Amino acid sequence: MSEAVMSDRPEIAEEDGLRADLYDYLGLILSGPPDQSLLTQTARLHGDESNLGTAIAALARIASLSKPSTVESEFNALFIGVGRGELLPYASYYLTGFLNEKPLASLRRDMAARGMTRAENVYEPEDNIASLMEMMGGMIRGRFGKPATLADQQTFYAKHIGPWAGHFYTDLEAAKNSVLYASVGAVGRVFMEIEAEGFRMSAG
Repeated sequence: MSEAVMSDRPEIAEEDGLRADLYDYLGLILSGPPDQSLLTQTARLHGDESNLGTAIAALARIASLSKPSTVESEFNALFIGVGRGELLPYASYYLTGFLNEKPLASLRRDMAARGMTRAENVYEPEDNIASLMEMMGGMIRGRFGKPATLADQQTFYAKHIGPWAGHFYTDLEAAKNSVLYASVGAVGRVFMEIEAEGFRMSAG
């Protein structure tokens, strides 16, 4: 995961705060199996009648029925496995078919330019989905300096997230080992669609 050096939280628009919260949540629940506290918080989420709200409500329902030990087994089957998990949640893999390829090198350059660094105790390649969700949340919030402009957010999204994250979330939704994470995949997929459309409209 990335880490920030800023302690002051600049004010951002409420809508951007909600976007950052969802990016941060996805980063957290995809970084490792959730403990009881995170499952309880997830079960308390509420959704409206929108596609995203419906997906969030479904996730909350499944979280309310889930136990940490069961979800840990699910997480391990999906992402760790014996040798490898069912899914490889890395940009390089989705974009090139191999790990540690050009997308990772490109991301590291862009991270350095924005003051993002990998936490010392994290050994996963930075182009994993959890880290990228956390990076977007941090850019919106201003955890790496000033909050990123919408144009800068769009540039980062279009380069490092947009080309593959929707495919990953669709795969997560349909994975044979997914139960709780099928709902996480649905939330992520709909959220990526909303983000892509929002950036498209702002650019138009």
